[in-house]
Amino acid sequence: MNELRRRLIWICACFTLTVIGGMFLAKPMFQFLLAQPPANGMKMNAFSPWDAIGIWMKFALLIGLIVSLPIIMYHVWAFVKPGLHRSEQKATMKYIPFGVIFFVLGLAFAYYIVFPMAFYFASRLSKEMGLQETYGIGQYLSFMFNLLLPISLLFELPIMVMFLTRIKLLNPKTLKKFRRIAYLVLVVIATIITPPDIVSDFLVIIPLIVLFEFSVLLSIMVHRKQHSVIGEINAAPMNAN
Repeated sequence: MNELRRRLIWICACFTLTVIGGMFLAKPMFQFLLAQPPANGMKMNAFSPWDAIGIWMKFALLIGLIVSLPIIMYHVWAFVKPGLHRSEQKATMKYIPFGVIFFVLGLAFAYYIVFPMAFYFASRLSKEMGLQETYGIGQYLSFMFNLLLPISLLFELPIMVMFLTRIKLLNPKTLKKFRRIAYLVLVVIATIITPPDIVSDFLVIIPLIVLFEFSVLLSIMVHRKQHSVIGEINAAPMNAN
């Protein structure tokens, strides 16, 4: 319990420091995003005195999360480390940089593919209904972040599956057993975060399913490697005799 408390304190302290650092980068990042489509050329409005503060903090939190993600993953690894063999400790340590890479890939996929689709669909529907589009910056960014963060976290699935397989909390048999349920969950998530048209749904559902199957494949590879190592260890005493 003390170990868990210590790790949580480290994670909270690191996250807080990176968020403070993110406050200095929030404005340049905000200006960069407003210069990109679909925001470029649009007039953004503030409907509340708190909008600017809320935007500033959202960007600081996002930057803090990205920067502190390797530290968070390290402390999760360090917490379960005593229960791992030495070879497993070295192997799982390698997952940390890949966790960051997959998170960034998820951000890119969500921002450059899912977000524009959702925004242009909503904008087209507003025009068809004869509505005047007057965008508040707070609502625009909330709409964007509500898409970006869930998809980015979903892209962590392969790393989490490999890690859980490595520490023997998960195996390929379990993943295959619950494949239909996993597909259903991914389809529901995709339909929630995308516009209600079949093309947009498939553009998100297919990558998510590919991501799940890639996770199953990685789990199989890790599982086979574990069994081959165990087989070599068991065969060693017999060869010695």
